[in-house]
Amino acid sequence: MHAAGWAHADVQPTNTLITADSHTEVIDYALACGPGTDRRLLYRGALTHTTAPEIAAAVLATPADAHVQAQPAADVWSLGASLFWCWTGHRPVPYDDSLDRRDKLAVIATGRTTPLADVRHWLFPDFEDTITACLVPDPVDRPTAKELIAAW
Repeated sequence: MHAAGWAHADVQPTNTLITADSHTEVIDYALACGPGTDRRLLYRGALTHTTAPEIAAAVLATPADAHVQAQPAADVWSLGASLFWCWTGHRPVPYDDSLDRRDKLAVIATGRTTPLADVRHWLFPDFEDTITACLVPDPVDRPTAKELIAAW
């Protein structure tokens, strides 16, 4: 999908399934952003807790009727956020639940995350390194999906 220029644009724990034969499947492509200018839906981010910093910044910087084009690197950040959340029971970006969505996005857009070591329950260095690599604030510094697959 990424190699063809598409981003899922809604990677989150509930859109990831583990099959009976221990394979992982990503589901729910309703918000997927493809190459080109054809738009099925206006994309303004998805689940707040797994929104990549660059998506949060773009949503905040554009009018409510402007499409934000998700890129594959945002999916990688969202994967890292999902793994962080599932591994620790904490969202990777700390913000007050009483904040409205725009204020939560402003916190996410800073690129700062909770240090994994502060909230993990036990040590799993290789897994933690993968999560940390996915959550790098600058999208160009994140591993690609292909690199993640090769590493595991």
